[in-house]
Amino acid sequence: MVSTVLVPIDDSERSNEALEYALEVHPDATITALHVVDPRKFYSGTGIEGSITTNYEQIQENYEQQARMLLEEVEETAAERGAEIETEWVTGSVARSIVDYATDHDVDGIIMGSHGRSGASRILLGSVAETVTRRSPVPVTIVR
Repeated sequence: MVSTVLVPIDDSERSNEALEYALEVHPDATITALHVVDPRKFYSGTGIEGSITTNYEQIQENYEQQARMLLEEVEETAAERGAEIETEWVTGSVARSIVDYATDHDVDGIIMGSHGRSGASRILLGSVAETVTRRSPVPVTIVR
């Protein structure tokens, strides 16, 4: 029996569908919505060398604020369906952070969305869902 479920959330339609699926299929489980803030994004908008005026702390705070707002929306979505969920956000590599969270918090399964990448795009860009599926210590359900 599944008693704890991790649902990675990234504000995509697929991750919203994964949350809906988790709420429907595991109504009695403890569901945790996890958002990962990727620190590489702090620097991507500023160019490779950045500049003296670049305020990386402010950029990081903006991403963290977005994470908090996203997770508040997720809590509201669950409440609309009569469910209560836990929310967390972490900073780090997305796939690694999801697997580490699952390992460290002894979850029974991960339910996540697939962005539907295929072919060269998937090979060149990699796939968080694929990486999590290969490295996860627990079963992973991909919602398409």
